[in-house]
Amino acid sequence: MNRCDWAKNELAIRYHDQEWGVPVHDDRRWFEFLILEGAQAGLSWDTILRKREAYRLAFAGFDPEAVAGFDEARVETLLADPGIVRNRLKVTSAVKNARAFLRVQEEFSGFDPYIWRFVEGRPVANSWHELGQIPARTPLSDAISKDLKKRGFTFVGTTICYALMQATGLVNDHLVGCFRHREVGGA
Repeated sequence: MNRCDWAKNELAIRYHDQEWGVPVHDDRRWFEFLILEGAQAGLSWDTILRKREAYRLAFAGFDPEAVAGFDEARVETLLADPGIVRNRLKVTSAVKNARAFLRVQEEFSGFDPYIWRFVEGRPVANSWHELGQIPARTPLSDAISKDLKKRGFTFVGTTICYALMQATGLVNDHLVGCFRHREVGGA
């Protein structure tokens, strides 16, 4: 079975085969990926996958309303949690982003309709043959990053936004030789 070259260990293979590139339409999942992609900045995705369940526990099951209510004492507790990336900027960013996320939900009747409008409701189907062809950012990720920042989000630079787009199916970046390419909407 051919799959994208980056899926090399059991955890990455499971994530690749079951989640990566599958269009997300659930706000809690969107919030989960915002937290995880922000936490990943400067680290390997494998590190974040290994810590994912600890993140789920630490961040109230990725409930944006609960996380928006985290105070400084809760932030200090999180910074002592060895199960997550203990970076103050990343932890406080998750709390700020929860508050911004709730504002977007209110304005657009959900985060999902807000984010999918950037691709007119349909995933961008790419046709990459090699990992080296896949960009780290695009004009679309630039636009999403700029808009998120304007709305008060942090740790949403264009590279993070492109990874978010890949993870949540806004773009299909499975290689054309990968069995998942067609399954998630590749031509």
